[in-house]
Amino acid sequence: MAFEIKGKIEVLSDTQQVTEKFKKREFVLMVEEGMYPEYIKFQAVQDRCNLLDNYKIGEIVTVSFNLRGRPYTKDGKTTYFTNLDAWRISAAQEAQTPAPPVAAVAVPQATTQSATEGVTFSDSEEDDLPF
Repeated sequence: MAFEIKGKIEVLSDTQQVTEKFKKREFVLMVEEGMYPEYIKFQAVQDRCNLLDNYKIGEIVTVSFNLRGRPYTKDGKTTYFTNLDAWRISAAQEAQTPAPPVAAVAVPQATTQSATEGVTFSDSEEDDLPF
């Protein structure tokens, strides 16, 4: 399953060599949706660990990722793991698409009659304004 999300890099870990044939690099994005920010941990694996080399903490990025889930059974007990595997990372400016042009809105034409026409002002009248 492929997804995409935009957020600010909060944590950027070093690459970890988990086994002789497997390496991963984890990072956390802060995504501001709703009332409270969400902190979402992703991982880049194998040759995709290099995707993070050009980014630093605080940068806004768009991450394309796959949602992965696997069972792990040990001593007759099964545990399920979920991973968010990043496969593309781009600066948010590159990932943004231009906004569609705003449709022209018709503005009614002003009438020739002045808003103050028919109103008279006089210095001799008492006014009840406090200033």
